[in-house]
Amino acid sequence: MKNILIPTDFSENSWNAIKYALKFFEKESCNFYFLHVNTINALVDIDRTYIPAQTVIDESYVKPSKTKLKELLKRISNLQLKGNNRFFTLTDYNYFIDSIRKHVSENKIDMIVMGTKGASGLKKLIIGSNTGDVITRIHCSTLVVPENAKYKKPKEIAFPTDFSSFYSSELLKPVLEILDAYNASISVLHINKKGGKLNLDQQINKGYLEDHFVNHNYSFHHLTNNHIESAIQSYVEEHNIDLITMVAKNLNYFQRILFHPTVKEISYHTDIPFLVLHE
Repeated sequence: MKNILIPTDFSENSWNAIKYALKFFEKESCNFYFLHVNTINALVDIDRTYIPAQTVIDESYVKPSKTKLKELLKRISNLQLKGNNRFFTLTDYNYFIDSIRKHVSENKIDMIVMGTKGASGLKKLIIGSNTGDVITRIHCSTLVVPENAKYKKPKEIAFPTDFSSFYSSELLKPVLEILDAYNASISVLHINKKGGKLNLDQQINKGYLEDHFVNHNYSFHHLTNNHIESAIQSYVEEHNIDLITMVAKNLNYFQRILFHPTVKEISYHTDIPFLVLHE
């Protein structure tokens, strides 16, 4: 069974991510782990000299979290779900990233699903948003579900890349599984400011991608635009893209698309789910 970790703060935004995930993985049998983290930063007194005793933590934070997680499971039970799924609840008292990293390891998590408040949420990477930290610091593929994203079958997938990285079969496995499950199409987008040709390394890496997608419906598109974000926005609108996937290890390119929108008309941050791939 596939193991899916979904951190939740019990907001409607995180509920939207949960609903999306349950539909997204309905073709598979999954173990869903719903995690609420009471962060150390929130519990330690402002002067950092007082750390509450474990009994205080249990009574004031852990027990209420467990109650809310039980209510969450009841809410999920009212949904019309398909598939053979199992649901688990987790509570933790830790730094947020340390908690995620621990549970990814202990529960052999295949994918993390997180909600975000769209562009405003993602752009807070510099000041340490949870979503931004997870997709850059945790080596686990992560599905980012913006607050305005409504589930529909992922039939059209966009894959922006500058072909600077090698793409292993293990890295691309989550995308290939989606292509197979939904008979989806994938458009590989190379966006260049000057419209120049690919160098030798880029051509080789492009060839690897072609080898991986040879048995699927794929296409390559070379776009010229001074603003990468604008090019993606135009392509998303013109081709009714349902999902955008990217490789996290190409950090500069990746961060520009996710965290630094420079044009006000950019809306893919708030509407389109992102699948961030890690080795």
